[in-house]
Amino acid sequence: MSLRVGLSAVIVAAIDGLPHVLATRGGDEDGLEGLPFGAFDPEGHRTFEIGLRDWVSAQTGFELGYVEQLYTFGDLGRELPTARLDSGSPADRVISVGYIALTPEATEIGGAFDAVWRNWYRYFPWEDHHADSAQAIISPLSDQLKKWADSAGSPAASHDRWTRASIAFGLDDKPWIEERVLERYELLYEADIVPEAWRDRAETSPCSLPERVTGTPMRSDHRRILATGMSRLRGKIKYRPVVFELMQEMFTLSALQETVEGILGTKLHKQNFRRALDKTGFVEGTGEFETATGGRPAERFRFRREILSEQAALGVQTPKQR
Repeated sequence: MSLRVGLSAVIVAAIDGLPHVLATRGGDEDGLEGLPFGAFDPEGHRTFEIGLRDWVSAQTGFELGYVEQLYTFGDLGRELPTARLDSGSPADRVISVGYIALTPEATEIGGAFDAVWRNWYRYFPWEDHHADSAQAIISPLSDQLKKWADSAGSPAASHDRWTRASIAFGLDDKPWIEERVLERYELLYEADIVPEAWRDRAETSPCSLPERVTGTPMRSDHRRILATGMSRLRGKIKYRPVVFELMQEMFTLSALQETVEGILGTKLHKQNFRRALDKTGFVEGTGEFETATGGRPAERFRFRREILSEQAALGVQTPKQR
């Protein structure tokens, strides 16, 4: 069996306060989009991260900023037997080392790389709880999960399935936990609700839910990799100030809050958010004002990057609206 190592990148930028990921088009017989993915050259690259940066730069002309390794994805069957990473021979098994990268600018992608910036809720519509359509998406998913739970072979197994679904999706008065993106996706996969579950078995899905509910599928296991990146970022902004890697050099506090809300998929309490932000010392006013806000001019702020060397900087507090 031949073994190949590839590098996958969840590249995130905030556009109008909403998180977008760089998605590749083409390269799949079904025309599915995927994540940037390339071969690791063990002779030419000293580390995986160097390989990722070089590969993305060469293919897209895009220079990565903040980069963090996510996970290694190597499940048997995750790629078709004929999967290729380059012009070489097919690989029997492809292992992918996943990374998340953050950028303050969603620049136009050039070169020979066919890619586009996509709102990540295109792939995970049930994760956007600050949208008016949230309940209209959760409700049919809940119905399908209940059918799946009821179809288990025994009352105990049915109870176990529904308990897992309730915890993951915040049903039956359980809290919604933003970081459980991967857990929710894998549960929908196990319940045969997302189309990848049927595709991977080369079967036709009988699920009648529309794509606006189940999300746009991606090639291979790229939606699972994206879910891993979303989970990591949602959790990390609460204990490290990585959200500022998505902001321009100067920004308004409203733009910062919109970006945090976009990542978490939930609404935050404005006054409490700003009070908590003041306590961190992360930002300082520049004395310049944004006049294109449609209302009273808003002061522009900057991230005090030097604070990272002054103290162990915590994340941005996220007090929710009640």
